Amino acid sequence: MTILDELSGFEFEDVMQDVFRNLGYENVRQAPRVADEGRDIIMEERVEGQRRMVVVECKHTDTVGRPVVQKLHSAAMTVDHDGPTRGMVATTGRFTGPAEAYAQELGAADSHPVELLDGEDLRRIADEVGLDLYNGRVEILCDRTVRPYDPARGTAAPLRDAFRDVENIQPGDVPSPHVHARFRPVVQVRAHVDATFETSVGVVHRVDERETLVLRADREGPAVVERETLVNGQTVTLDEERFAETFDGLDVERFGETETEYKEWAIERLRTTHTTTVRYTGDNNVTYTKTCEPTRSDVSVRAVDPVYLPRVRATTQLLEYEYEFTWDAAGPSHRTVTDGIRRCVHCGDTADNTYTFCANCGSISCTDHIETERLVGEPVCTGCAVTGRFFLSTKYFYDERNRAKFHEQYEAMPFYRKAMENPRLVAGVVLAALFVTSLVLSAAGVV
Repeated sequence: MTILDELSGFEFEDVMQDVFRNLGYENVRQAPRVADEGRDIIMEERVEGQRRMVVVECKHTDTVGRPVVQKLHSAAMTVDHDGPTRGMVATTGRFTGPAEAYAQELGAADSHPVELLDGEDLRRIADEVGLDLYNGRVEILCDRTVRPYDPARGTAAPLRDAFRDVENIQPGDVPSPHVHARFRPVVQVRAHVDATFETSVGVVHRVDERETLVLRADREGPAVVERETLVNGQTVTLDEERFAETFDGLDVERFGETETEYKEWAIERLRTTHTTTVRYTGDNNVTYTKTCEPTRSDVSVRAVDPVYLPRVRATTQLLEYEYEFTWDAAGPSHRTVTDGIRRCVHCGDTADNTYTFCANCGSISCTDHIETERLVGEPVCTGCAVTGRFFLSTKYFYDERNRAKFHEQYEAMPFYRKAMENPRLVAGVVLAALFVTSLVLSAAGVV
């Protein structure tokens, strides 16, 4: 039989951990590889509401005999666990007759039964979890996604919310956008780092931390993503047919690597994160330094949970301009990725607190690029406005027609009204006149 032939014994254990996680076992983790006392993997299952410990021995051999089953049975009896325990032996080969008979005897009367999984069983399991038996890769099969939108508000709610911060336009006036959803794979790795560092003077450093890493799991990954709260949101079934009717466009990306590869990446990341250099004083009153780096066995991966995190892109056309808003969705919650709405189309400014919509051309502008249209008193951007000089002051108009119409009004104005077109100039002239008058009066001795 050639299944998993290219794997070492340790690699076979890694694969079986992924298999058990996919089968629904909880807190699946490796036992220390040194003096494991017949235990390769330890995991838990729920039986009638009670947690039961399962102790697993993995054998990457052609034949497994009764002594292996006996050793595993002893390990299951002595494992440190307050509740019930049972054993399991998994092999790529087959079990001898005595081994099977012994397991049957235990199953009939013993409180610590032992289950046997041989190569034939692994073939059956492969269909359930996506296990490629010939190279040991466990393809991640996932049908769960964080909820891609809030059903009460619709798929484009975050885009419309962004328009609430833009003056001179109401969210309800925004044309229906084109909404595309891309379901991006991520895995959430839960682990426990438990490491103690000792010298001749005793313990100098201790790590006892439970960690959760959310990793990007597409073909560009892995990498840590800062979206833990979104991933922990409500999930639903990834129903491509239904979502294709909901969104204008839909893409579902495949997971780029195996669970084992993400687990290994997370272990190395956590080892690096928790590596530190400490200083301590020896018995001879000399100060020493020690680099404390957790070993692989100090990092216990409890779960590798795959899920899809939807990235939604909405675009809408307002006259001459198209606006895009992209976010990672989690039902009513979201995290903005790109905001093309609260941004000046003329200078690219995103730091202004006020943005205004120009109904003349469809632009959104910062305060430096928005003016008041002289004829109708509405906002107009400097990009599309037509300008004119009136009483040495620049005025802004929607178009040539409005400028010409105001020019007619201006010509008919009395002088004092024309002067009010440049209040700063008038104020300056008045101040200058008052200053000159004060000088003259002062020279005349009046003041």
